[in-house]
Amino acid sequence: MSRKTVFTATVVLLGLSASPAIAETTSKLRIQNHQSQESTSGRLIAEFVDQVHLMSGGEIEIEMFYSSAVVKSAETFDAAATGILDCDMTNGSYQTGKNPAYQFVADTMGGYDTPIQFQTWVNFGGGREQINELYGEQGMTFIGAHVGGQEALNASKPIRGVDDLKNFKFRSPPGMESEIFASLGAKPVVMDFTEVFTALESGIVDGADASGLAVNLGMGLYDIVKHTTYPGFHSMSSDHLACRSDIWNAMPEKHRAIIEVAHKSLAMDLIMQTLVDEGEALGELEGMGVTTYDWSAEERGKFRDAARSAWAEWSKKTPEAKAMVESHEAFIQSLGL
Repeated sequence: MSRKTVFTATVVLLGLSASPAIAETTSKLRIQNHQSQESTSGRLIAEFVDQVHLMSGGEIEIEMFYSSAVVKSAETFDAAATGILDCDMTNGSYQTGKNPAYQFVADTMGGYDTPIQFQTWVNFGGGREQINELYGEQGMTFIGAHVGGQEALNASKPIRGVDDLKNFKFRSPPGMESEIFASLGAKPVVMDFTEVFTALESGIVDGADASGLAVNLGMGLYDIVKHTTYPGFHSMSSDHLACRSDIWNAMPEKHRAIIEVAHKSLAMDLIMQTLVDEGEALGELEGMGVTTYDWSAEERGKFRDAARSAWAEWSKKTPEAKAMVESHEAFIQSLGL
């Protein structure tokens, strides 16, 4: 029995006789995410915690840590696997150093047009099983994914298509994205998400891949740069909920089911709320002198060709990466994309 699972017994006395003991199971989880509590994702995560508590009648208690308050974002997965935490609610891409296959859990870079397509791969296209083969090697269980939508690329100059990426110096997360953009002539600079605003303000970079329109607007990026892609085309980074397998398996089946259902609700709410947030942000940008660029099918195709080449190279790195890429490719073909 896991040390994180607490059992209490209650005896009800009726007259001089006692009924059989009624076992009440309480599951307690310590979870860290990398979102601020004020962000859209953070607010929906708080609702997820409340839903789980309500649906379980108080039997499931979640202590949620926001903004990577316990350990650094990239260390959350290992902190859960080693017992400092119980679950990780950050992003699989932080673990690409363990195995390149983690890249394709978090962001396929040009693979899908909408978050619904990606979620369909997870839930109905074999993605969950594929991911759990990977996570199981680390003693972790993948519960689900949540992603709002495509991210925007922001710049101090027009970014109308692939030709405008040449010599474009911009903030990029590590991994496959940097390789794809470099192959198209850009000059990606890998830096932490928290450094984006300062880097743009000081002119260290000419642009940034940060997040979607609404988050970028909230960060003040459009006070500095006045060009952005919308709808996005290049990145749709998905966060996950993953728990240490011994903790997860020790929980009663009904508790696991409640968490799974509540997380699917979170995932769908995030997609819908992101649509609302992006629309409102777009309206504000028009009054701020920001120009948006909706890349043509031809320009998007050029990016996807570069992304496919990167997929092919990454699939050669490990058997797990190859299996993950083949799973995505087969599912994308089955959708007719």
